[in-house]
Amino acid sequence: MRTGAEYLASLNDGRTVIVDGQVVENVGEHPAFAPMAKTISELIDIVHEQPDVMQYVAPETGEPANRTFSIPRSREDLAARRKAIETWANHTHGWVGRSPDHVGTFLASFAANTQVFEVEGGSHDFAANVSAFYKRLLNENLYVSYAIIPPQVSRATTASGWEGEFLQAGVVEETEEGLVIRGSQMLATGGAVADEIFVSCIKPLGPDDKDFAVGFVVPANAEGLKQYCRRPYITGATSSFDYPLTSRYDESDSLLVFDDVLVPWDRVFVDRDTTGVRRQFFETGSHVLGNWQAQIRFAAKLRFIAGVARRVTQVNGVDKIPSVQEKLGELAALVSGVQSSVLAAEYTAEPDANGQWLPGRQALYGSMGLQSETYPRVLAILRDLVGGGVLQLPSSVKDLTSDVSKDDIARYVQSPGVPSEERVKLFKLAWDIVGSEFAGRHQQYEMFYAGAPFVVKGAYTFRNYDYDGALASVQDFLDGYSVADSQ
Repeated sequence: MRTGAEYLASLNDGRTVIVDGQVVENVGEHPAFAPMAKTISELIDIVHEQPDVMQYVAPETGEPANRTFSIPRSREDLAARRKAIETWANHTHGWVGRSPDHVGTFLASFAANTQVFEVEGGSHDFAANVSAFYKRLLNENLYVSYAIIPPQVSRATTASGWEGEFLQAGVVEETEEGLVIRGSQMLATGGAVADEIFVSCIKPLGPDDKDFAVGFVVPANAEGLKQYCRRPYITGATSSFDYPLTSRYDESDSLLVFDDVLVPWDRVFVDRDTTGVRRQFFETGSHVLGNWQAQIRFAAKLRFIAGVARRVTQVNGVDKIPSVQEKLGELAALVSGVQSSVLAAEYTAEPDANGQWLPGRQALYGSMGLQSETYPRVLAILRDLVGGGVLQLPSSVKDLTSDVSKDDIARYVQSPGVPSEERVKLFKLAWDIVGSEFAGRHQQYEMFYAGAPFVVKGAYTFRNYDYDGALASVQDFLDGYSVADSQ
């Protein structure tokens, strides 16, 4: 497996990443992407630094590999996998939403159920492609991002009903070498600094959308592939002191544009199959295992925010007030709920037909169903606790060092037993959680992490709850008495 330094060196590969109308020459050195690339390199190095937690011998290769990419074959494997994911999540405090273990988990489940990708009578072995790419993931410790959502041209219809051809990424031509892809796809979080990007469509497609029903992996530097990134927040951050999260964890989000990109056959998983694109997510177990990783990461993030909230109340000297303790208690309940759901899903895990152990769906999707409400409520509690303290802060770290201002800041922006620099640092961190552009992006991101809330609750949470058992219990109770019993 490569090192973090090797990963950073690999980023200078001619990929087309566009910001402010300009092509970035080297994303590994560009100020908008270098800090995130450094964070990813740190995660890669952790795999080498903590082999007892982060490594295992992969049966697919016979070599040491990143445990977060493993296929869990037992309950013990699943628990070890969680600990490895937690190690990465704790390093970033949960602020890297699409770290390499997210899509890597999806690919692991693909490889655990390659029969889903088999096409009877087909001229190409897509199942073998999945297995081969998974071995690459293990051997090289790759960072794979994904873009699996159509562009928001129209949410009332699917791509086949849009005016204009191939607005969504689809197959414009088939050749002996592979598929030629034209169009666009979103939302490639981290795509600018990823090695590879998995492209598919998780949104349900109709019979007329066949050309857009694909699944494939493409290198970030593929000829004809362009990434249009949202505005980088880090370039507006005045310093790491003023924007401690923005300056470290500003993941890029990219719109991918395919200008007739050739995808070789050995990189294709699904070829113009509207049923196949759904099956890859929901019949391999990838949606379950991948979102369990996401909830582990989410729990680490909430715990970090809870720690900030607790420290704020200590600095402000209000942590003994009952009403404040009530808010901290509510915050603790929200965070504990997510943490408990992660463990409950692990406790209720079962193997699938191929021996892959999958977390319990009811606990997992129950937590996911509340994520769009949990995160805003956690932020609301922190907002309430910091009050105006995040508004009346020095304009930048320079106010703490300038001869013009440093004495006044030291005198007036402090708390008993807490010097000015410590207080300002804490409240700058709180602002980067609740008020900066980075903070706003994260609120939107967590609310729609697994899709629109009505889809998550209606399609995942509702369908995976044991309502049959609940109904049977009610019916059994109702059958136990009648009108005659009351006479």
